[in-house]
Amino acid sequence: MCTYQTVKVELDGAAKGANGWFTLTDGAVYVDHPYHACHEHTVNIDFTNPGDGPSARVAVELTEESALALVEAIRQALAAAPPGLASASGRRAGAA
Repeated sequence: MCTYQTVKVELDGAAKGANGWFTLTDGAVYVDHPYHACHEHTVNIDFTNPGDGPSARVAVELTEESALALVEAIRQALAAAPPGLASASGRRAGAA
């Protein structure tokens, strides 16, 4: 069953798509039928920059288990790094 609910998020980063690197501005997460993955439903994540057109898109289709493992891996990676190291504010560990 598809939820028809899409969770959108503003992003600040970069992604590599079919035409090379592009600035990442938007993300969308939803549970739906995949286009390519061999499962009935997947957790689909779109990384986009609508201002750069349709080629500025990277799509990921994950099983529920893989999506949860990815969330946990992100949490662990951030917990292992000094606070603020990857922050948009540019704050570095040990900086005043």
